[in-house]
Amino acid sequence: MNHPAIGFLEARNLLLAHRTDYEAARHGFRWPKLDEFNWALDYFGVMAKDNGRTALWIVEESGQELQLSFAALSERSNRVANFLRQAGVRRGERILVMLGNEVALWETLLAAFKLGAVVIPATGLLGAEDLRDRLDRGKVSHVIAGAMHADKVALAEALAVEEQGEENRPVLHAHISVGGQSPGWLSFEDACQYSAHFEPDGPTHASDPLLLYFTSGTTAKPKLVPHTHESYPVGHLSTMYWLGLQPGDVHWNISSPGWAKHAYSSFFAPWNAGATVFTYNYSRFRSKDVLDLLRAKGVTSLCAPPTVWRMLIQEKLSDYPVQLRELASAGEPLNPEVIEQVKAAWGITVRDGYGQTETTVLIANPPGQAVKPGSMGRPMPGYRIETASDGEICVDRSERPAGLMPSYAGEAGKIPDAQSEGFYHTGDIATVDEDGYFTYVGRADDIFKASDYRISPFELESALIEHPAIAEAAVVPSPDPVRSFVPKAFLVLTAGYTPGEELARELFLFIRQRLAPYKRIRRLEFSDLPKTVSGKIRRAQLRKGEQGRSGERGALEFFEEDFR
Repeated sequence: MNHPAIGFLEARNLLLAHRTDYEAARHGFRWPKLDEFNWALDYFGVMAKDNGRTALWIVEESGQELQLSFAALSERSNRVANFLRQAGVRRGERILVMLGNEVALWETLLAAFKLGAVVIPATGLLGAEDLRDRLDRGKVSHVIAGAMHADKVALAEALAVEEQGEENRPVLHAHISVGGQSPGWLSFEDACQYSAHFEPDGPTHASDPLLLYFTSGTTAKPKLVPHTHESYPVGHLSTMYWLGLQPGDVHWNISSPGWAKHAYSSFFAPWNAGATVFTYNYSRFRSKDVLDLLRAKGVTSLCAPPTVWRMLIQEKLSDYPVQLRELASAGEPLNPEVIEQVKAAWGITVRDGYGQTETTVLIANPPGQAVKPGSMGRPMPGYRIETASDGEICVDRSERPAGLMPSYAGEAGKIPDAQSEGFYHTGDIATVDEDGYFTYVGRADDIFKASDYRISPFELESALIEHPAIAEAAVVPSPDPVRSFVPKAFLVLTAGYTPGEELARELFLFIRQRLAPYKRIRRLEFSDLPKTVSGKIRRAQLRKGEQGRSGERGALEFFEEDFR
C-alpha cells in the first residue's frame, strides 16, 4: 500500500477490529495525520488492483442488473479520468455533476478525484434557477449531466446571462452528456476508448478541495460547503463505524445523488470498509419492491431516511425473511414507534445517526451498543461533542476532527457564527443524559414557545406518528390571542384514511392522552408538506404561512376547542 494511505488504513482497521466495542474504539481511535493523500488513488486504486469482489451492484426496475468488481471500476474510472483530462478538465476546476444512480456517476466521482478536480453534486430535480445559482456561486467550469438535462442546463446558462449580462456569464469549457447525444456536448460514452492506465499530474495534498455541496436550504438560501481530500474520504470512517460495515457486506443506501447523504453511505463509507454498494433504480417507490429485493439479493445492510421506514412498516415486514444484519436511519430523527415495529418484525434495531453536510456522522448508535428509545446515540470515535447553554450541539475543533468542513465557501460572514470559540456550532438542539446519550430536540430555528413553555416540534411529531393514520407530521407555532402561540400540526395520512372531522376528533383525543397539557397540539390541518428537493420538510415555509394567517380557517383545518 502506498505510504500516504498507511495512516488511513491503521485508523480504518482499528475501527473494524472494534466494530462492536464502542469504548475501545473511542479510546483507541485517532484521526490520521495526512499531508499528501488522494483517496481515489492511494486507497481505492491500490485496494482495487486485481480485486474481483463486487464494488458496485445496480438493479434496474426492468430487472436488468450490472455488477462491477473493484478492479473493473478502478480501470473504468481511469479511462474516464483520461477522457476528462483530454476534454480540458484541470486540477482544482469545478465540475457540476448531475447524474442518477447509474454507473457513470461512480466512474465520474472516482475519475474527478483522481484528477484533483472539484465535484459539485447536483440532483436532477433541480430547476433551471437552482442550476443557475450553482453555476454562478459555484464558479463551475464543466458540466457532466444526463442527456435529458441538457436543455435545462442551457436554460440555466441563459438565465445567468439575462441576470448578469453576457460579459459575466459562467464560462463552461466542457459539456459532457451521459446516456445520449446532445448537440454541442461531448459524449461520455467515448471515455471507453481511452487508456485504462492513469498517471496523476502530481501529488495531492490532503487539504486540497474535493467536493463542494450546496445545502438543502430548509430555512434560507443554500450555503456552500466545501470538503477536502481528507474531510470526507477520511472523515467518513466515522460513518463506516456507525453503519457497522465489514468487507464483503452488501450495503443499500436509499438516497438520491446530489446530496451529502449519498456520499456518506453510497460511496465513501461502504468502500472504506471494502463492502459492495447496492442500488435500485425505480420510477416510483413501492415498499413491496424494496422488500422483495432485500430478500432476493441478500442485502446485509440497509440505510434509509425516516420517510422510507414509515412507508416500509405499512407492509407486513414479517412476511419478508431477510438476511439483513444492520439497519440504519438518517436525514431526520426516526420516531421510536417505527423502530419498535421493525424490531418486532425482524428482530433488528434500526440505529439512528446524526450528521450534517458540513460534517460526517457525529453522533450515532453503533452496532452492539444499547439503544435508548428516542436517542440518536453517543459521539462517534474522533469527535468530541459538547452542548452549549441552550443545548446546541457543538463540535470541539481543538483536536482537528478530520470530518469537519474547513469553512463555508463564499460566505465569510457566516464562518464566525458557525465556527466560533474553538467549536463548530451545528444549529441543532439536543439533551444529554448521564450516560452520554444525545436526544434530538430540534433545529434552533424550529423550537418555539407556547404559553411561555419551550416546545420541541420533533417530540410532538413523534407522538403524532404513533397513530396509524399519520404517515408524516410537521409542527409549527400558530398565532393565538391568549397563548401568543399554540402548536399546530400539518398531517399527511397513510393509505386508507380519510381526512375530516371524525379523524380530527380521534387525533385530538389520541394526543391528549400522550402529552402534557402545555405541549398538546391545539390545531391540526390535513395537508401536503412542503419539502426541499432533498425531501426535508420546509418548516420555515409552514411557519411563515401561519404568521401571515388572515384569520380564515382552511377547509381541512380543525381546532381542539371544536371538540370539547
